[in-house]
Amino acid sequence: METLVLTLNPLKPQTHLFSYQTHNRSRRLIPTISCKLSSQPSKDNKVVVPGAAPSLSEEVKPPPPPAAKNSGGGLLVKRLTKRVLLGLANLPLAIGEMFTIAGLMALGTAIDQGENPEYYFQKYPEDHPVLGFFTWRWILTLGFDHMFSSPVFLGTLILLGASLMACTYTTQIPMVKVARRWSFLHSANSIRKLEYSDSLPKASVQDLGVVLSGAGYEVFLKGPSLYAFKGLAGRFAPIGVHIALLLIMAGGTYSATGSFKGSVTVPQGLNFVMGDVLGPNGFLSTPTEAFNTEVRVIRFYMDYYDSGEVSQFHTDLSLFDINGKEVMRKTVSVNDPLRYEGVTIYQTDWGISALQVLKDDEGPYNLAVAPLTVNGDKKLYGSFLPIGNAESTDVKGISMLLRDLQSVVLYDQDGKFVGVRRPNSKLPIEINGTKIEIVDAIGSSGLDMKTDPGVPIVYAGFGALMLTTCISYLSHTQIWALQDGTTVVVGGKTNRAKFEFPDKMNRLLDRVPEINEQSDVICG
Repeated sequence: METLVLTLNPLKPQTHLFSYQTHNRSRRLIPTISCKLSSQPSKDNKVVVPGAAPSLSEEVKPPPPPAAKNSGGGLLVKRLTKRVLLGLANLPLAIGEMFTIAGLMALGTAIDQGENPEYYFQKYPEDHPVLGFFTWRWILTLGFDHMFSSPVFLGTLILLGASLMACTYTTQIPMVKVARRWSFLHSANSIRKLEYSDSLPKASVQDLGVVLSGAGYEVFLKGPSLYAFKGLAGRFAPIGVHIALLLIMAGGTYSATGSFKGSVTVPQGLNFVMGDVLGPNGFLSTPTEAFNTEVRVIRFYMDYYDSGEVSQFHTDLSLFDINGKEVMRKTVSVNDPLRYEGVTIYQTDWGISALQVLKDDEGPYNLAVAPLTVNGDKKLYGSFLPIGNAESTDVKGISMLLRDLQSVVLYDQDGKFVGVRRPNSKLPIEINGTKIEIVDAIGSSGLDMKTDPGVPIVYAGFGALMLTTCISYLSHTQIWALQDGTTVVVGGKTNRAKFEFPDKMNRLLDRVPEINEQSDVICG
């Protein structure tokens, strides 16, 4: 049977003239327009809508015949694998895994991490268990002192990752395959059973295809049948969300098991090697060439409020490679770290390591400074300058107290207050017959160092998660139509925005021209 090809090309010879009027579903007055069609025989029995209808060779081919059944052992393994995948893809199980991970993370926040066992012996003793049962044995046995690299936490993460992959394989990928497979409905009753259905009297399915193509739909035509869809990316988005979550978990796991961390307090003017400070966090921790880098504390200084309190502290750092060549220099401060070849150095603390004094114009002498225990979070440091016979069992001398690098408070050998001097003020003070001058107060910089190789993976995962979450809001819409005489039966469905879908369909169908004269070119 010969099939006609309808085109809207005005350059070809015109053989038929028809009068069209758009379907006014809202009963508005639409001016009549004219459209000339040309018809010609089609040798390959196809119906084509310019710019919308592909060749029928693109139609989905029937599935190949089923392969021969596997042997009994292979069939058993296949069934067992399917059961395991379906079990892992269970939604309540995945939700339970996520709540378990959230609970473990909260517990890891409540329990101080990375402390010595003695710390947990004292804080979680067996004679006073928390909640009546929780003691140090739970923490050390389950590895909760290193929660985010503990077998319990990592095992739960792996189980959640397996659930995501199983859900993707058993649910999301088949749904995408079904969505990509286009097919025609050859029964008007089947179309009327869809979520949305309507009829266009005196209309052409080819004209409907043109309207849908202009609205961004992919249109397929075969004889009197039409299939169109758009928003297929919304079907791929859940797979992308799962992949993004897997990236985040993989990056977090890599950070927990493959990073290094360490802390050091270095007096001004001294050096240290990165590798001597950094310690591995897990079995995947691998040192790099940057660990041979030497760090020198060039200068440490502090900023103060008008009240005298410390507002900020800074450390001028210089980095040298294994050959002694300076490779980087930067002044770090709180919230302004140094980053070098995957190693990050944070300014986290400060201290006072020594006092330089002149005694009777001799020196300078470096006096050791020790932190003193006081109530509250205020820092206090003390030093002592012996006077007289240092070998005596009853050594007396001058005591000095410091709260910061701004000033030194001095006391005589009887413990009486004598005065206050600023470092480098060049103002000597006489105490018990000894002239003392404070030359300098040498600060110590408290630095935290770490490597975190999983950070780029985590950032990539969060970026992909935001993108795929937005894409998932795209509606995947499918439309079927059938030419039934001079009437076009139209139906469709969508996975999102179901309440707005009928209005959108009505607006599209309002644009389909109405044929006012009978014609034999309408496929039926």
